[in-house]
Amino acid sequence: MITLKGIPAAPGVAIGNALFFDSEELSLPRRAITEQEISLELLRLEEAMIKTRHQIIQIQKRVSTELGRDSAEILNAHLLVLEDQALREEIINGLKQQLVNVEVVFNEIMRRHLKVFARTEDEYLRERVADIDDVRKRVLRNLLGKRTDAALQFEQPVVVIARDLSPSETAQMHKRHVLAFVTDVGGRTSHTAIMAKSLEIPAVVGLEAATRRIQKGDVVIVDGSRGEVIVDPDPPTVQRYELEQRRYQEANRQLLQLKDLPAETLDRHPVTLSANIELPDEVPSVIAHGAAGIGLFRTEFLYLNRNDFPTEEEQYEAYASTVERLAPHPVIIRTMDLGGDKFFSPLQMPAEMNPFMGWRAIRFSLARPDVFRMQLRAILRASTKGNLKLMYPMISGVEELKRANEILHEVEQELSREGTPFNADIEVGAMIEVPSAALTCDLLAQDVDFFSIGTNDLIQYSLAVDRVNEKIAYLYEPTHPAILRLIKQIIDVGHAAGIWVGMCGEMAGEPALSLLLLGMGLDEFSTSPVQLPLVKQVIRSVEYSFAKSVVDGALKLRTGKEVEAFLQAHLKQVVPALVE
Repeated sequence: MITLKGIPAAPGVAIGNALFFDSEELSLPRRAITEQEISLELLRLEEAMIKTRHQIIQIQKRVSTELGRDSAEILNAHLLVLEDQALREEIINGLKQQLVNVEVVFNEIMRRHLKVFARTEDEYLRERVADIDDVRKRVLRNLLGKRTDAALQFEQPVVVIARDLSPSETAQMHKRHVLAFVTDVGGRTSHTAIMAKSLEIPAVVGLEAATRRIQKGDVVIVDGSRGEVIVDPDPPTVQRYELEQRRYQEANRQLLQLKDLPAETLDRHPVTLSANIELPDEVPSVIAHGAAGIGLFRTEFLYLNRNDFPTEEEQYEAYASTVERLAPHPVIIRTMDLGGDKFFSPLQMPAEMNPFMGWRAIRFSLARPDVFRMQLRAILRASTKGNLKLMYPMISGVEELKRANEILHEVEQELSREGTPFNADIEVGAMIEVPSAALTCDLLAQDVDFFSIGTNDLIQYSLAVDRVNEKIAYLYEPTHPAILRLIKQIIDVGHAAGIWVGMCGEMAGEPALSLLLLGMGLDEFSTSPVQLPLVKQVIRSVEYSFAKSVVDGALKLRTGKEVEAFLQAHLKQVVPALVE
């Protein structure tokens, strides 16, 4: 029996036999062509792309029927790749320069793009590699006349083991026959994770060696909540996880019963529970898990996997549809967090020594007011469709905030002159994720309607810990006394200034930490939709006075480990089921 540790991508427990899914690498013939044959090769490519488009649309139709329109829209990224005019021009130039058949040129260009995306430090960008690679393989199969998707039909329930799974591959695997997904690569925001959550199938990704350590037919246990895969378990372990499986199903059923109950303490102190989303596709999950709106709508998805900026109309449609579907609940749209290592086209950006502290977020927006204005126009236009708020990322001081608000005001005046309707009373907030902002939040509070604490960056900047560097991951401590003091200061200052304070970092979704944040007076908790029932259970199980006493005790402790143990002990006291 061996235990493999990976990244928990979709919660739940599954027990079954391993089956390998091999999205095989094709063997490409290489042959010389003449200049006169270039047009013929381009025609072959065009036919293959048209066929690929039809295949993806057919998959979308089936997924839409089985899982809903939002899950099917995950495949839109594939269609965008097929429509990329810049890619076509690259291929034409490649054919002219190399004078070889189009399969070779197409494959080389696509692989070059894949390498660029795979090298970036940004997790979200790395995970978009699957979209591009799936299109690459589909087009090549169609060029070579090979049948696609034959390997996706399973005759009996299995645990699917793969190096990686593309969105279309995941979407075509029927829930009845797939017990769980296990992949070597991927992360929490990969499409495998998104689709697994939509299908409610346990998944563990980023295992690195799963395809080497697991044999076909092996009995495996997949714990999607802890990110563990147990290979060839002994009978007592199987029995233990069968019991865990039943407990999880029952606990999930009970948690979802909280969906329509208010998020308030036993003594009726209310808070707002919102959801973080990457894509509009996640709205059904937001609703299903009882969120009272969206506390963080990351807009970067509109800018990725393309060589141009999205139009105002594209952005408006994405924002308006999301706001309409959540009305009357609020949707907080964060303006683009682009730049550094999260740029819409990495090929056009010079490498930065430290991209997390580089030309990104509000710095990029203020340096490119043309791009910023277009996004603000789309956001303001969409504000008539429901309860839309906007916030700026990575504000580090008053000057940045004032300049951003000036541009917003200019755009409002422009829309007024045009006669274009918008909400003139739209709430505007700032993310507090930079230490300088945390330390001067009393000054920033004068120019915003709310704060949203971005703990992921606030922790790494405050503790000087790169959160993607595994060598120092142990130093990344949300419970560090310095972090607790900063968070309490931000909340207290916000309230003193008469504005509400939310949190959209990972801390907001941790049950033990939510007990602490509740006691600090946090007004809004925004986290992954699947975490919301857990946070609601904690909030509904305690009195506000008890949570405040927890804060008093935690702030007296000297180390992060002491704080963590203290919080776990108090959580066990009020919700024992959430503490192992």
